[in-house]
Amino acid sequence: MNPLTPLRRTKIIFTLGPATESEEMLEKLILAGADVARLNMAHAKHDWTRAVIRRIRAVSKKVGREIAIMMDIKGPEIRTGDVEAPIELKVGETFDFTVKPGGNGAGENGEEIRSVNVNYQDLVNDISVGDIVLVDSGLMRFEVLAKDKNHIRCKVLTPGALSSRRHINLPGVKVNLPSFTEKDRLDTLVGIEEGIDFVALSFVREAKDIVQLREFLANNKSQAKIIAKIEDQTAIANLEEIIQATDSLMVARGDLGIECPLEELPVIQRRAVKSCLDYGKPVIIATHTLESMISSPVPTRAEITDVANAVYEKADCVMLSGETTVGKYPLECVQVLDKIARRIEQEGPFEFAEPEHLTGDRIKLLHSAVLLAHQIPDSILVTFTRHGTMAGGLAALRPALAPIFAMTNSIEVLRQLRLLRGVEPYLLPLGSDPDQTIGSAIFLLRKEGRIEVGDKLIIATDILAADRLVNSVQLRTVR
Repeated sequence: MNPLTPLRRTKIIFTLGPATESEEMLEKLILAGADVARLNMAHAKHDWTRAVIRRIRAVSKKVGREIAIMMDIKGPEIRTGDVEAPIELKVGETFDFTVKPGGNGAGENGEEIRSVNVNYQDLVNDISVGDIVLVDSGLMRFEVLAKDKNHIRCKVLTPGALSSRRHINLPGVKVNLPSFTEKDRLDTLVGIEEGIDFVALSFVREAKDIVQLREFLANNKSQAKIIAKIEDQTAIANLEEIIQATDSLMVARGDLGIECPLEELPVIQRRAVKSCLDYGKPVIIATHTLESMISSPVPTRAEITDVANAVYEKADCVMLSGETTVGKYPLECVQVLDKIARRIEQEGPFEFAEPEHLTGDRIKLLHSAVLLAHQIPDSILVTFTRHGTMAGGLAALRPALAPIFAMTNSIEVLRQLRLLRGVEPYLLPLGSDPDQTIGSAIFLLRKEGRIEVGDKLIIATDILAADRLVNSVQLRTVR
């Protein structure tokens, strides 16, 4: 095999923002190897969303490399209200969070107690005395001392300046907010109309959250795949049922690192990746991947090692957030991820995965193809897929060295295959004559510089032949 560009197995997701939304920068990022564009709907307007989706499609077509689009919907959240000026809080001070607008309360001795409103009316019902309240990404920490029907009274444990609309985390507290909000519904409908490829559901707590979104997508005739974001302790408790229900998983380390003890975060990440491998589900490592590169042209050594660990763990994707929305070096960030992933992948062969919970005749067929690939040096896996199932099965088995070239007749499936580790998708008509279709695939791969004469191809296929599907594994030598 003598490809023009060696295949990188680990996929790269970048988040769109002011630093990356121009046609010029999108073209550079796609050519640099970005696989998925993420739209963060927390603050996105619908007109902007429609415009950038169409721009991504147009640029992808222009450069001849279709990438996927992920819509990351906001999900439920608890925030403080507006304040006229930042409130400077001191350690030991008493402070109130009120669920209804009202003035400052009074302490036992009549002293004034400062307060801020909260947008979640059931806060008082969900929380208990002794619970911890974290504000502004955990920068400020409070302990609940008492509560009544309108407010919770807290002691400041960590000082800080409390400004408007700061995010609130309640570690270990199960809140009764809906998983799929009205804003999420409206945002997702826009995405469906524009043909998004993935919907990332924020703050997934249990499998029924995913079932609800799946029903919404089906009712609106969308083929978009679901990415479950695990971000709190409830999700960790229900991790296996969430993985079984979703199409793929995102380890969202931002809120997760606030909701859980910091020392637990690497353990949770490793457990989540391992569980996804066992169930054959794609997994994304997200947040603070190259955080320092928002303002620095080079990453820290710790960030390099963090990305390398995700590759060693055989995650499908690594994701950039602020680095590519507002960062000074978005293109360099993609290039750094590309370099790290390629270098670590050279350290193989990694042992291929034996998914504990992936069974059935088809996966056994694919398993035999992967075994064959391990036994034949420099061999290449080729598969044909109308819905992505064959390619997904091969990716789930994590071939140690062989790349996976997936031929599909669907542009939507091609885009969704961008998420899968080790899979390079191509658009190809899938006819009823297996030999002719395989011949067309070989011609295409030779034209693209992916294969050359003498290469060994292991072909896993269920090509339609006459009135039935033929499942087979074939070994062919490129002539």
